[in-house]
Amino acid sequence: MIYKKTTLKNGLRVITIPEEDSLAVAVFVLVEAGSKYEKKEINGLSHFLEHMCFKGTKTRPTALDISSELDSLGAQFNAFTSQEFTGYYAKVAANHFDKALDIVSDLYLNPVIDSVELEKEKGVIVEEINMYEDLPQHRVQDLILEALYGDQPAGWNIAGDKETVRKFDRETFLKYRGEHYVSSATTVVVAGNFNEEKAIKDIEEKFKGMHSGEKHGKLAVIEAQKAPLVLTKKKESDQTHLVLAVRTFSATDKRNHTIDVLSQVLGGGMSSRLFQKVREEMGAAYYVRCSNNTHTDHGFLEASAGADNKRAKEVISAIVAEFARMKNELPTEKELNRAKESLIGNMFLSLETSDAIAGHYGLQEVIKREIEEPEEYAKKIRAVTGEEVMTVAKEIFRQEHLNLALIGPAENKDDFVSLLKL
Repeated sequence: MIYKKTTLKNGLRVITIPEEDSLAVAVFVLVEAGSKYEKKEINGLSHFLEHMCFKGTKTRPTALDISSELDSLGAQFNAFTSQEFTGYYAKVAANHFDKALDIVSDLYLNPVIDSVELEKEKGVIVEEINMYEDLPQHRVQDLILEALYGDQPAGWNIAGDKETVRKFDRETFLKYRGEHYVSSATTVVVAGNFNEEKAIKDIEEKFKGMHSGEKHGKLAVIEAQKAPLVLTKKKESDQTHLVLAVRTFSATDKRNHTIDVLSQVLGGGMSSRLFQKVREEMGAAYYVRCSNNTHTDHGFLEASAGADNKRAKEVISAIVAEFARMKNELPTEKELNRAKESLIGNMFLSLETSDAIAGHYGLQEVIKREIEEPEEYAKKIRAVTGEEVMTVAKEIFRQEHLNLALIGPAENKDDFVSLLKL
């Protein structure tokens, strides 16, 4: 893939990845505004603002005007909010590029944020929060962030708190949007079949009047942990959902390629150590997996599982034992090669569509301000050695940095602290 990065006069960045053989084109607009840019009293505002941008613009006054026009194109469209950024996108047949760009730029640049619609949408947001509260496999992911980072933005729920959400007013949205939705913090990504030169000119024209004021920053993540930590949430269920996590490194750290390989050996796929131990040998869980999560100024590796309630402690002990094994036992060449080729193969398979490509390139630009092309990533993954994996394992798998989040019938966290021993 060949990409081009263009920085416009107002500081807005444009990433273009043309593919002549594609039948589609995807338009993404990403802005550096997520829950890590919030204060406690406005936690959840980034996510709520994402919803409000689809509720009407100056030229498309209602949500139906926006959705009807996109539906008439056969578009796939949505938006999403993370800790670090918010994204808006539409994917259409290649001949509808102009219309897709017009709509996505319009809802991003010109939302009305009507007070009546805002009040109605509060109910939608509250029900979204309720929905995730009822999904322990999802909720436990919020709980592990709270365990790792506590009462700071990196530890808060992206959707916010129901009581806080109910207090938001139009002025709060306008103030936050003015502080963060600025041209220097915005990236437009286009991938698929389109005329690159024309697209860049069209984007420059659409965004030329965008607010280009000073971007408000975010608080740096505080990493402070001196002992293992356990957070539990009691929920009557047939299964206990748990996550074990340790602190790692930010997205720009060169050791992340090694951690990716480590994570794959440990819990990536059905041939991984954790899957073979917990599911195949013990028969104690349906899912068990591992992932490396990186952000602008922090990162963590997590192993998650859904376990038989009566065997949750066994599963936790098994995961901790596999953490220790990564520190003390070199992965075999067979394990390393399998993990590397699995990572590389999964990456290339994930980039088969224009929207996936746009998201891949855009995410790197927003988080790292630099782009590593797929071929370069593959080269670095293949260069990782077993010794490097063990060295990083010794750095991250430290007893005092173990964190456990658990949702299930058990509620006494003291029952689990003793299991966190490396």
